[in-house]
Amino acid sequence: MRIIDLSTWPRRRHLAFFSAFAYPHFNLCVSVDITALRALVQQRTVPFTIALVYILTRAANGIPEFRYRIRGKQVVEHDIVHPSIIVLTSEELFSFCAIPYTEDFASFAVRAAEEMARAKEQVILEDGPGRDDLLFMTGLPWVAFTGLQHPIHRDPVDSVPRIAWGKFTAEGSRVQMPLAIQAHHALVDGLHVGRYLEQAQDLLDRAAQLFSH
Repeated sequence: MRIIDLSTWPRRRHLAFFSAFAYPHFNLCVSVDITALRALVQQRTVPFTIALVYILTRAANGIPEFRYRIRGKQVVEHDIVHPSIIVLTSEELFSFCAIPYTEDFASFAVRAAEEMARAKEQVILEDGPGRDDLLFMTGLPWVAFTGLQHPIHRDPVDSVPRIAWGKFTAEGSRVQMPLAIQAHHALVDGLHVGRYLEQAQDLLDRAAQLFSH
């Protein structure tokens, strides 16, 4: 992790501008093609949620702006950010589940399965005091949504990006899935979300290659 030098940071004026907003987050919702990923999980014993979370996290780690966080009057850049997903419990409640990210998918998948099983056994509604090296993720497989807005803290500032996916639908021979990205505008612009979506789609298209080992 490194502390950004705000005196020379190109976004310092944007930070000041958007930090004055009561609700400084913005959200983009698009449709992504998951045809290759769906085919892969149907052919192999690769859990869909774990594979998708891995891809979405890997894409985010490739975009510096998705690793920026506001801490008081400072901005920091994490070396790596990790997914914190929503897991349903047996009582139809949800539990937070933070998963350590590693680029090696096999290692990630094992740890993800362990953490998800633990989260299903008890309701956990915290990710660790002061921890912000996360990506908040949630799946809504019951709804093919076209827009989504997440709750955020106003004090202290919440600058963790939110990523959500919904019910996928078949369009001819292709399978489409809604994907919503929410980010703090002091740190992230539409340009950066666009780059993120390009990387995520590229990884989705190359699912067979990513999970071949």
